[in-house]
Amino acid sequence: MNTSEPLFRGLGVALITPFTLEGKVDFNALADLVAWQMQQGVDFFCVLGTTAETPCLTEAEKRQVVDTVRSVTKGSVPLLLGAGSNNTATVCSTLRRTDLTGIDGVLIVTPYYNKPTQRGLYAHFQAVSEASPLPVVLYNVPGRTGINLTAETCLRLAEDCPNIVAIKEASGDLAQIKAIIAGAPAGFSVLCGDDALTQAAIEAGAVGVISVVGNAYPRAFAQLTHAALRGDVAEAQRIDEQMRPVYKPLFADGNPAGVKALLASRGTICNVLRLPLVPASSTPTEALTTFDAAFAR
Repeated sequence: MNTSEPLFRGLGVALITPFTLEGKVDFNALADLVAWQMQQGVDFFCVLGTTAETPCLTEAEKRQVVDTVRSVTKGSVPLLLGAGSNNTATVCSTLRRTDLTGIDGVLIVTPYYNKPTQRGLYAHFQAVSEASPLPVVLYNVPGRTGINLTAETCLRLAEDCPNIVAIKEASGDLAQIKAIIAGAPAGFSVLCGDDALTQAAIEAGAVGVISVVGNAYPRAFAQLTHAALRGDVAEAQRIDEQMRPVYKPLFADGNPAGVKALLASRGTICNVLRLPLVPASSTPTEALTTFDAAFAR
Protein backbone atom coordinates (compact mmCIF):
# COMPACT_ATOMS: atom_id res chain seq x y z
CA MET A 1 0.00 0.00 0.00
CA ASN A 2 1.05 3.62 -0.60
CA THR A 3 1.79 5.69 2.51
CA SER A 4 2.53 9.09 0.93
CA GLU A 5 0.35 12.19 1.14
CA PRO A 6 -2.54 12.34 -1.34
CA LEU A 7 -1.43 13.59 -4.74
CA PHE A 8 -4.98 14.52 -5.66
CA ARG A 9 -6.39 16.70 -2.91
CA GLY A 10 -8.69 19.71 -2.70
CA LEU A 11 -10.66 20.95 -5.69
CA GLY A 12 -10.23 18.98 -8.87
CA VAL A 13 -12.17 20.16 -11.91
CA ALA A 14 -13.59 17.60 -14.33
CA LEU A 15 -12.87 19.63 -17.45
CA ILE A 16 -15.42 20.13 -20.20
CA THR A 17 -14.43 19.99 -23.88
CA PRO A 18 -15.52 23.21 -25.62
CA PHE A 19 -16.63 22.96 -29.24
CA THR A 20 -16.95 25.61 -31.93
CA LEU A 21 -20.27 26.31 -33.63
CA GLU A 22 -19.07 23.98 -36.39
CA GLY A 23 -18.59 21.17 -33.86
CA LYS A 24 -14.80 21.12 -33.80
CA VAL A 25 -12.88 21.09 -30.51
CA ASP A 26 -12.19 24.69 -29.48
CA PHE A 27 -8.67 24.33 -28.13
CA ASN A 28 -8.28 28.09 -27.60
CA ALA A 29 -11.38 28.18 -25.39
CA LEU A 30 -10.11 25.14 -23.48
CA ALA A 31 -6.75 26.81 -22.86
CA ASP A 32 -8.42 30.01 -21.68
CA LEU A 33 -10.75 28.06 -19.37
CA VAL A 34 -7.89 26.13 -17.77
CA ALA A 35 -5.82 29.29 -17.28
CA TRP A 36 -8.76 31.09 -15.66
CA GLN A 37 -9.57 28.17 -13.37
CA MET A 38 -5.95 27.99 -12.22
CA GLN A 39 -6.10 31.68 -11.28
CA GLN A 40 -9.23 30.93 -9.22
CA GLY A 41 -7.53 28.33 -7.01
CA VAL A 42 -8.12 24.93 -8.62
CA ASP A 43 -5.84 22.27 -7.10
CA PHE A 44 -5.82 19.71 -9.93
CA PHE A 45 -7.54 18.84 -13.20
CA CYS A 46 -9.29 15.72 -14.41
CA VAL A 47 -8.78 15.53 -18.17
CA LEU A 48 -10.89 13.35 -20.52
CA GLY A 49 -13.37 12.29 -17.88
CA THR A 50 -17.15 11.98 -18.17
CA THR A 51 -17.66 15.75 -18.32
CA ALA A 52 -15.31 16.01 -21.31
CA GLU A 53 -17.68 14.03 -23.58
CA THR A 54 -14.70 11.72 -24.07
CA PRO A 55 -16.60 8.89 -25.85
CA CYS A 56 -17.36 11.34 -28.67
CA LEU A 57 -13.77 12.52 -29.18
CA THR A 58 -11.41 11.02 -31.74
CA GLU A 59 -8.03 9.70 -30.65
CA ALA A 60 -6.34 12.67 -32.30
CA GLU A 61 -8.64 15.09 -30.47
CA LYS A 62 -7.97 13.37 -27.15
CA ARG A 63 -4.22 13.73 -27.65
CA GLN A 64 -4.56 17.41 -28.50
CA VAL A 65 -6.85 18.05 -25.51
CA VAL A 66 -4.20 16.56 -23.22
CA ASP A 67 -1.45 18.53 -24.96
CA THR A 68 -3.44 21.74 -24.56
CA VAL A 69 -3.98 21.25 -20.84
CA ARG A 70 -0.34 20.28 -20.31
CA SER A 71 0.83 23.37 -22.21
CA VAL A 72 -1.20 25.65 -19.94
CA THR A 73 -0.56 24.00 -16.58
CA LYS A 74 3.15 23.38 -17.20
CA GLY A 75 3.37 20.96 -14.29
CA SER A 76 2.10 23.49 -11.75
CA VAL A 77 -0.90 21.36 -10.72
CA PRO A 78 -1.43 17.60 -10.89
CA LEU A 79 -3.25 16.13 -13.89
CA LEU A 80 -5.51 13.09 -13.65
CA LEU A 81 -6.23 11.43 -17.00
CA GLY A 82 -9.41 9.50 -17.71
CA ALA A 83 -8.37 6.23 -19.34
CA GLY A 84 -11.15 3.75 -18.61
CA SER A 85 -13.01 1.30 -20.84
CA ASN A 86 -15.31 -1.69 -20.48
CA ASN A 87 -12.63 -3.82 -22.15
CA THR A 88 -9.83 -4.66 -19.71
CA ALA A 89 -7.36 -5.45 -22.48
CA THR A 90 -8.01 -2.08 -24.10
CA VAL A 91 -7.34 -0.20 -20.86
CA CYS A 92 -4.10 -2.09 -20.24
CA SER A 93 -2.92 -1.61 -23.83
CA THR A 94 -3.74 2.09 -23.74
CA LEU A 95 -1.81 2.59 -20.51
CA ARG A 96 1.24 0.81 -21.91
CA ARG A 97 1.40 2.71 -25.22
CA THR A 98 0.17 6.22 -24.29
CA ASP A 99 2.64 9.04 -23.75
CA LEU A 100 1.90 9.90 -20.13
CA THR A 101 4.50 12.64 -19.82
CA GLY A 102 3.19 15.32 -17.49
CA ILE A 103 0.32 13.14 -16.27
CA ASP A 104 0.28 12.32 -12.56
CA GLY A 105 -2.36 9.60 -12.36
CA VAL A 106 -5.07 7.79 -14.29
CA LEU A 107 -8.79 7.68 -13.53
CA ILE A 108 -10.28 4.28 -14.35
CA VAL A 109 -14.06 3.93 -14.40
CA THR A 110 -15.81 0.69 -13.51
CA PRO A 111 -16.59 -1.23 -16.73
CA TYR A 112 -19.92 -0.08 -18.11
CA TYR A 113 -22.59 -2.10 -19.96
CA ASN A 114 -20.89 -5.48 -19.25
CA LYS A 115 -22.13 -5.45 -15.61
CA PRO A 116 -19.36 -7.63 -14.13
CA THR A 117 -19.57 -9.24 -10.71
CA GLN A 118 -17.50 -7.94 -7.82
CA ARG A 119 -14.96 -10.68 -8.61
CA GLY A 120 -14.85 -9.40 -12.16
CA LEU A 121 -14.37 -5.83 -10.99
CA TYR A 122 -11.55 -6.89 -8.71
CA ALA A 123 -9.83 -8.77 -11.53
CA HIS A 124 -10.30 -5.84 -13.92
CA PHE A 125 -8.71 -3.29 -11.61
CA GLN A 126 -5.98 -5.68 -10.54
CA ALA A 127 -4.98 -6.10 -14.20
CA VAL A 128 -5.12 -2.35 -14.76
CA SER A 129 -2.98 -1.77 -11.68
CA GLU A 130 -0.33 -4.15 -13.01
CA ALA A 131 -0.33 -2.43 -16.41
CA SER A 132 -0.31 1.17 -15.21
CA PRO A 133 2.98 3.05 -14.85
CA LEU A 134 1.14 5.73 -12.87
CA PRO A 135 -1.00 5.84 -9.73
CA VAL A 136 -4.55 4.63 -10.34
CA VAL A 137 -7.71 6.34 -9.09
CA LEU A 138 -10.78 4.11 -9.17
CA TYR A 139 -14.00 5.72 -10.44
CA ASN A 140 -17.30 4.43 -9.13
CA VAL A 141 -20.34 5.97 -10.82
CA PRO A 142 -23.11 3.34 -10.87
CA GLY A 143 -25.68 5.77 -12.24
CA ARG A 144 -23.74 5.75 -15.51
CA THR A 145 -22.15 2.31 -15.57
CA GLY A 146 -24.93 0.12 -14.19
CA ILE A 147 -22.65 -1.48 -11.60
CA ASN A 148 -21.57 -0.44 -8.11
CA LEU A 149 -18.05 -1.05 -6.84
CA THR A 150 -18.78 -2.01 -3.25
CA ALA A 151 -16.82 -0.72 -0.29
CA GLU A 152 -15.54 -4.26 0.34
CA THR A 153 -14.15 -4.66 -3.18
CA CYS A 154 -12.69 -1.16 -3.16
CA LEU A 155 -10.87 -1.81 0.10
CA ARG A 156 -9.53 -5.18 -1.14
CA LEU A 157 -8.04 -3.40 -4.14
CA ALA A 158 -6.61 -0.66 -1.91
CA GLU A 159 -4.90 -3.28 0.25
CA ASP A 160 -3.68 -5.56 -2.55
CA CYS A 161 -2.60 -3.13 -5.29
CA PRO A 162 0.11 -0.67 -4.22
CA ASN A 163 -0.49 1.84 -7.01
CA ILE A 164 -4.26 2.10 -6.51
CA VAL A 165 -4.18 5.24 -4.42
CA ALA A 166 -7.71 6.67 -4.36
CA ILE A 167 -11.30 6.39 -5.48
CA LYS A 168 -13.60 8.98 -7.02
CA GLU A 169 -16.81 7.98 -5.30
CA ALA A 170 -19.89 9.10 -7.25
CA SER A 171 -22.38 6.54 -6.00
CA GLY A 172 -24.26 9.23 -4.08
CA ASP A 173 -24.28 6.84 -1.12
CA LEU A 174 -22.77 8.67 1.84
CA ALA A 175 -22.87 5.50 3.95
CA GLN A 176 -20.73 3.69 1.37
CA ILE A 177 -18.33 6.63 1.21
CA LYS A 178 -17.99 6.57 4.99
CA ALA A 179 -17.39 2.81 4.97
CA ILE A 180 -14.52 3.21 2.50
CA ILE A 181 -13.00 6.05 4.51
CA ALA A 182 -13.28 4.07 7.75
CA GLY A 183 -11.59 1.00 6.27
CA ALA A 184 -9.03 2.66 4.01
CA PRO A 185 -5.40 1.63 4.46
CA ALA A 186 -2.72 4.27 4.87
CA GLY A 187 -2.12 6.11 1.61
CA PHE A 188 -5.54 5.42 0.12
CA SER A 189 -7.92 8.36 -0.13
CA VAL A 190 -11.47 9.16 -1.17
CA LEU A 191 -12.45 11.94 -3.55
CA CYS A 192 -16.09 12.96 -3.70
CA GLY A 193 -17.67 12.63 -7.15
CA ASP A 194 -20.90 14.49 -6.38
CA ASP A 195 -20.79 18.27 -6.05
CA ALA A 196 -23.76 18.34 -3.70
CA LEU A 197 -22.10 15.91 -1.27
CA THR A 198 -18.70 17.62 -1.17
CA GLN A 199 -18.99 19.28 2.22
CA ALA A 200 -20.48 16.18 3.88
CA ALA A 201 -17.96 13.81 2.28
CA ILE A 202 -14.96 15.89 3.35
CA GLU A 203 -16.39 16.20 6.84
CA ALA A 204 -16.49 12.39 6.86
CA GLY A 205 -12.84 12.16 5.78
CA ALA A 206 -12.68 12.58 2.00
CA VAL A 207 -9.67 14.58 0.81
CA GLY A 208 -11.37 16.55 -1.95
CA VAL A 209 -13.73 16.51 -4.89
CA ILE A 210 -13.64 16.05 -8.64
CA SER A 211 -16.18 18.66 -9.56
CA VAL A 212 -18.39 19.67 -12.47
CA VAL A 213 -19.60 22.92 -10.92
CA GLY A 214 -15.95 23.90 -10.50
CA ASN A 215 -15.84 24.57 -14.24
CA ALA A 216 -18.06 27.59 -13.70
CA TYR A 217 -17.44 28.52 -10.04
CA PRO A 218 -13.84 27.49 -9.33
CA ARG A 219 -13.13 30.15 -6.72
CA ALA A 220 -16.26 29.54 -4.66
CA PHE A 221 -15.94 25.78 -4.85
CA ALA A 222 -12.25 25.91 -4.01
CA GLN A 223 -13.11 28.02 -0.97
CA LEU A 224 -15.79 25.53 0.07
CA THR A 225 -13.43 22.59 -0.36
CA HIS A 226 -10.52 24.22 1.43
CA ALA A 227 -12.73 25.36 4.31
CA ALA A 228 -14.05 21.83 4.74
CA LEU A 229 -10.52 20.39 4.66
CA ARG A 230 -9.26 22.71 7.37
CA GLY A 231 -12.27 21.86 9.53
CA ASP A 232 -14.06 25.19 9.18
CA VAL A 233 -17.49 23.57 9.06
CA ALA A 234 -19.43 26.83 9.38
CA GLU A 235 -17.70 28.41 6.38
CA ALA A 236 -18.00 25.27 4.26
CA GLN A 237 -21.70 25.01 5.08
CA ARG A 238 -22.23 28.70 4.34
CA ILE A 239 -20.76 28.37 0.84
CA ASP A 240 -22.54 25.07 0.26
CA GLU A 241 -25.88 26.70 1.10
CA GLN A 242 -25.04 29.55 -1.24
CA MET A 243 -24.21 27.10 -4.05
CA ARG A 244 -27.03 24.63 -3.42
CA PRO A 245 -29.58 26.20 -5.81
CA VAL A 246 -27.26 25.53 -8.77
CA TYR A 247 -26.77 21.79 -8.22
CA LYS A 248 -30.15 20.55 -9.44
CA PRO A 249 -30.50 22.61 -12.64
CA LEU A 250 -26.86 21.97 -13.48
CA PHE A 251 -27.60 18.26 -13.91
CA ALA A 252 -31.29 18.39 -14.87
CA ASP A 253 -30.58 17.67 -18.54
CA GLY A 254 -27.45 15.63 -17.96
CA ASN A 255 -23.77 16.43 -17.74
CA PRO A 256 -22.17 18.53 -19.21
CA ALA A 257 -25.27 20.13 -20.79
CA GLY A 258 -25.95 22.30 -17.75
CA VAL A 259 -22.47 23.63 -17.16
CA LYS A 260 -21.99 24.27 -20.88
CA ALA A 261 -25.23 26.28 -20.97
CA LEU A 262 -24.01 28.30 -18.01
CA LEU A 263 -20.58 29.00 -19.48
CA ALA A 264 -22.12 29.80 -22.86
CA SER A 265 -24.42 32.37 -21.24
CA ARG A 266 -21.27 34.20 -20.14
CA GLY A 267 -19.78 34.04 -23.63
CA THR A 268 -16.96 31.77 -22.45
CA ILE A 269 -17.76 28.91 -24.84
CA CYS A 270 -20.30 27.99 -27.51
CA ASN A 271 -23.28 25.99 -26.28
CA VAL A 272 -22.41 22.97 -28.42
CA LEU A 273 -22.36 19.28 -27.47
CA ARG A 274 -21.81 16.19 -29.57
CA LEU A 275 -24.62 13.76 -30.21
CA PRO A 276 -26.14 11.88 -28.57
CA LEU A 277 -25.92 14.77 -26.08
CA VAL A 278 -27.84 17.96 -26.83
CA PRO A 279 -27.90 21.39 -25.17
CA ALA A 280 -29.90 21.87 -21.99
CA SER A 281 -33.54 22.84 -22.38
CA SER A 282 -34.84 26.29 -21.53
CA THR A 283 -36.06 25.62 -17.97
CA PRO A 284 -32.75 24.58 -16.37
CA THR A 285 -30.86 27.05 -18.54
CA GLU A 286 -33.01 29.93 -17.26
CA ALA A 287 -32.56 28.71 -13.69
CA LEU A 288 -28.80 28.58 -14.15
CA THR A 289 -28.51 32.02 -15.69
CA THR A 290 -30.76 33.52 -13.03
CA PHE A 291 -28.59 31.97 -10.30
CA ASP A 292 -25.43 33.15 -12.06
CA ALA A 293 -26.65 36.73 -12.25
CA ALA A 294 -27.55 36.71 -8.54
CA PHE A 295 -24.31 34.95 -7.57
CA ALA A 296 -22.25 37.56 -9.41
CA ARG A 297 -23.74 40.27 -7.22
